[in-house]
Amino acid sequence: MNILVVEDEVSLAKAIKQILEKRGWFADTVYNGNDALDYVSGFAYDLVILDVMLPGQDGFKVVEKMRKAGMNTPVLMLTARSEISDKVTGLTSGADDYMTKPFDPEELAARVIALTRRKGEITMDTLEYGDLKLDLTSAVLSRGEESVQLSKKEFELAKLFMQNPSNTLTKENIITKVWGYDSEATDNNAEAYISFLRKKLKFLKSNVGIKNIQKIGYRLEDNSRCANTDENS
Repeated sequence: MNILVVEDEVSLAKAIKQILEKRGWFADTVYNGNDALDYVSGFAYDLVILDVMLPGQDGFKVVEKMRKAGMNTPVLMLTARSEISDKVTGLTSGADDYMTKPFDPEELAARVIALTRRKGEITMDTLEYGDLKLDLTSAVLSRGEESVQLSKKEFELAKLFMQNPSNTLTKENIITKVWGYDSEATDNNAEAYISFLRKKLKFLKSNVGIKNIQKIGYRLEDNSRCANTDENS
């Protein structure tokens, strides 16, 4: 399960991320409303945990714009504001649930499970694209009977691509998602790990490749589908 945490208190955002990841979920963190909208527009999340008082755009505006854009991702508003009027505003803006700070980690986890069940999502242990399968518990990438162990960064990169197979990812996207929002990683880091992952795909003799979209970024491409399209055209 993939969760976006939007919280301007960096220490709290990291604490929430740790709570979620201890339960085997994946979490990204951003610290303002503008970045929140960029992330939910570009990546597939199962849940957004959203603070109300944010720089850029507040949480009410973020969830309202999400709903107007047709995004039905569940939103849990997590804030120190406990007045009934604020809860009503959050829920009428499009939030699905509301928790006030301070919160109990077990209750937060229970709310997360309840909201993703309500959406009908099933937590999967694998991702699949084309002839590839990525085991999310062991970081093993496989094609049929062939398999290869990925390093941590290779795994995060493969997971990012396979979760967003129709999206072109910029180097900035990749660095932020794989190395972190506050990372000092550069374009060279992204290029190096894309090269490493390409070598693993070649080793597996996969039909899936990482295509370079000039001056934009990278995306997955299933070459077997491309071949079938050419044959039928």
